[in-house]
Amino acid sequence: MKKFLPSLLILIVVALASFAQTTPLASFSPSRAQMLQRYKDAAIKDSLVRKTVFKLSVTPNWSGASSFWYKNILADSLVEYVWVDPVKNIKRPLFDALKIADALKAAGHKAIQADRLPIKNAFVYNNANKIAIAVDRHFYDVDLTSYTLSKIDSLPVDQTDYPGLTRVPARWQRVRSNRTSPDKLWNFTIKDHNIFLEPTNGGSKIQYTTDGTASLPYGEVTWSPDSKHLVAYKIKRVVDKPVYHLLTSLPNTTRSQLKENAYKQPGDEFTTYEMFVINVDNRSVKKVDTDIIDFFDAPRLQWSNSKQFMFEKVDRGHQRFRIIEVNLNDGSTRNIVDEQTKTFIYEQRIFTYYLPETAEIIWVTEKDGWRHIYLVDTKKGSVKNQITKGEWVVRNIDSIDVKKREIWFQASGMNQGEDPYFIHYYRIGFDGKKLVTLTKPGFNHRITWSNDKQYFVDTYSAVDKAPVSILGRVLDGKQLMELEKADVSKHSAFGFKLPEPFKAKGRDGVTDIWGVIYRPTDFDSSKRYPIIENIYAGPQDAFVPKLFSATNEMQSMAELGFIVVQIDGMGTANRSKAFHDICWKNLADAGFPDRIAWMRALATTYPQADTTKIGLYGTSAGGQNSLGGLLFYPNWYKAAVSACGCHDNRIDKQWWNEQWMGYPVGKHYDEQSNITNAHKLKGKLLLIVGEADTNVPPESTYRVADALIKAKKSFEFLAVPGMGHSDGGTYGRTKKRDFFVKSLLGIDPPDRNNDE
Repeated sequence: MKKFLPSLLILIVVALASFAQTTPLASFSPSRAQMLQRYKDAAIKDSLVRKTVFKLSVTPNWSGASSFWYKNILADSLVEYVWVDPVKNIKRPLFDALKIADALKAAGHKAIQADRLPIKNAFVYNNANKIAIAVDRHFYDVDLTSYTLSKIDSLPVDQTDYPGLTRVPARWQRVRSNRTSPDKLWNFTIKDHNIFLEPTNGGSKIQYTTDGTASLPYGEVTWSPDSKHLVAYKIKRVVDKPVYHLLTSLPNTTRSQLKENAYKQPGDEFTTYEMFVINVDNRSVKKVDTDIIDFFDAPRLQWSNSKQFMFEKVDRGHQRFRIIEVNLNDGSTRNIVDEQTKTFIYEQRIFTYYLPETAEIIWVTEKDGWRHIYLVDTKKGSVKNQITKGEWVVRNIDSIDVKKREIWFQASGMNQGEDPYFIHYYRIGFDGKKLVTLTKPGFNHRITWSNDKQYFVDTYSAVDKAPVSILGRVLDGKQLMELEKADVSKHSAFGFKLPEPFKAKGRDGVTDIWGVIYRPTDFDSSKRYPIIENIYAGPQDAFVPKLFSATNEMQSMAELGFIVVQIDGMGTANRSKAFHDICWKNLADAGFPDRIAWMRALATTYPQADTTKIGLYGTSAGGQNSLGGLLFYPNWYKAAVSACGCHDNRIDKQWWNEQWMGYPVGKHYDEQSNITNAHKLKGKLLLIVGEADTNVPPESTYRVADALIKAKKSFEFLAVPGMGHSDGGTYGRTKKRDFFVKSLLGIDPPDRNNDE
């Protein structure tokens, strides 16, 4: 009998464990008195948390080629100033704080403390034995050998010009030609809607065009570099229609004030530009052999030489992008780049950099399914070589070294097994060789470069890993020195919890979906907590935080007794093109199938997550998404707070909505509208709108309210007088928390008219 006892005990233990796993956990269910105390505790924590973390980052103030100083804010608001010389690998105090304090007191500054010096800014001279400081509205030179102050008018500015990298200009920066020709011989003018030239030496005006009219005038004139040609447009102007809002509560008034602003909505017309080339010598005017530009403004011209120029054209609907070369002699054209897609080309992330000296273009595109860099041969009109490749994403181009033929860029997803959204920094040759990695895996990085581009300061962290700031060398990415490590000891001592990154498979059962989890600091693993999702499914980016932050509204909300999550579902950016394409003409999808799969996996891993009580909230596109959750997935989401929502993609701004929903405006706009589908509402809803919203017209929310009223639906509504595009501000956030406490926990929130 005895030999069977161990086996019997094992069976009992296994049975108990199995029973514990299958027995539902008790729901988190505080009394109202306990809930009121949680509100008070959460407010204290909100205030306290800001004072528990220090040295979160290093902001270098570069001086000369590569040296820099920075400031640390320490516990109890103490301040220290640090000087770093990367060449000598030295880190030391920028100055003797006691001596600076004594010198400032002698100069008449009162209440000066050496450990809280009120220095707003500083400049370090070349030999580092002399600095300039700004204190209040005064400026001083400080001799660090004697600590004598000399009053000056302002801080010096580093005028050193460092050769090397070329900072990439914005594609949207329009460069208008001067009125005077480059050779200084001619001035152009527009008179009676036509183009005239007049000699700068005072001769008579010469009329070059005659067919300009009031409805179709010439304009947007640009000189060729050799002054022999003009590029101009016949322009059909379109005045954008206005949208309106009322300011109801202006002080010292008794009437509302009506405001209007020009606002282009999907389907609205654009001003059009018909391109012409004018020969100064023979006065010929030739129409350029290209389509009328009917989307965006007149393009920026990229001059190859005095005989050709290139311009970029995005077709309306965002499905075709071209770089077109124009021959000035006859107006003929050819396509250097012609990218077409069945879904969309993300206009704001097209990147081009022109190299006329070598007849090349650096071009960033998703044509192979991932965002990568290509080198284009403009003479042949074809790709010379793909510079980067692989199942990862180029996030940004920092700089281009034309002489060394190197590109400095940011990317994510290159490191296997890592969060694919973490940003890393790299350098690579135009030929796609000699890739140099400058950052370590396992973290999200932010780099600033020294003036001579030989060194960098990198602050890296993750939501669950405190920041570290290091000094690195550009040549090989080697870490030379750890500058600072964040001090989070007080944060831990007070019991604050860090959020947890979490990944699970999406709708296809294959793709990893990444999110983050926030829990109350007094989290009880024996209880089940309602889930609240912070949602923003705007396709323009990804939104789950990747950097450490001590303060976060999600953590603050969790303190009331929720598990708060944020998720990047399919249809958002910074992954593959296929991942992103889910949003195409499909904004109502909002990644909901991935979000739901992620939360199911969360509850499997952590049974404390109660999937029978799920709320969601969001602002702007997130406001559209949060209401959409109740309309299209009512069996999953039970309560939503929707602030300033883009509830119908026909009402919101043209450039954003046509980018994802396409052009022309079709029935899919109507089918996915929260207004059209308002009658489907189930669950609890709070709508918030700022009456002065100039981003998303307030009528977007009011029309939802109108549709809900007509459908005899119950909902709550908060209009905030005078507020613009917002989640409702402090009052709106308070109402949001109260709404979820009542809707998901079943407890009346504080009565702020009576409860203390």
